Amino acid sequence: MRHLLPALLLATAATAQDSAAWLEKNATLVFHDAFDREEDGNLAGAIGNGWNSATANRVPQIKQADLDQGILKVSSASEAAKHSAHIHHEAGFTDGGAVVRFRFPGLSKDEGLQLGFVDRETTRGVHAGHLCYGILGQRSVTLVDHKTGIMNLENRRRRDEALAKKQKIPADLEALLKTKSVTVPFKADTKWHELILLTVGDEMRLTLDGRLVASHHSEGFAHPMKRWFSLLIPSTVWIDDVKVWKIR
Repeated sequence: MRHLLPALLLATAATAQDSAAWLEKNATLVFHDAFDREEDGNLAGAIGNGWNSATANRVPQIKQADLDQGILKVSSASEAAKHSAHIHHEAGFTDGGAVVRFRFPGLSKDEGLQLGFVDRETTRGVHAGHLCYGILGQRSVTLVDHKTGIMNLENRRRRDEALAKKQKIPADLEALLKTKSVTVPFKADTKWHELILLTVGDEMRLTLDGRLVASHHSEGFAHPMKRWFSLLIPSTVWIDDVKVWKIR
């Protein structure tokens, strides 16, 4: 049996903020969805309650999101759409984050979940406003600052130029990008789990079932406005509940 527990225990303990109870008492609830309804078709707004999809209209004939007995079941048409399923909702905070109850149903080989924050109004110098994400795979968890990392347009240009010439990424860029993320191992399972992803100042933290899995400091995490809460799903995932909280 596989377990969604960190294989590497961090020395840093979860803080009081890394709990739904603390957020309920001290933060402001921006948005809540328990998915107790039916979807309306296959297009961008089909999930309802303010959710939008950046990829549904690419393959309108394929149902990627199914609301089934209070559970959002996402099955990405990644190959046909040429992109992982991408759904997002308005957020709007400086410090805060999301509490997500999810499970990998075991229907696909490499189930994963990428969740984080976007500011499409910050298009200058940042590709598509991508700020920062927590990424869960079958064997690892990654926290990444995209704003000052690979989604920075100058960093992206230098990387792409090197790759186009089949050259190594410049050493200074490679060294910089290594500082923008942290990856820790864990093993996934098919049980339900509560995930909390927070940004507070220049720190991002990801907690699973009350246990701190990963934390990282990087300047992009301190971006002053996380306008969207964003989910990217490469294959299949089930989501039972989402709460977005504003600390400030």
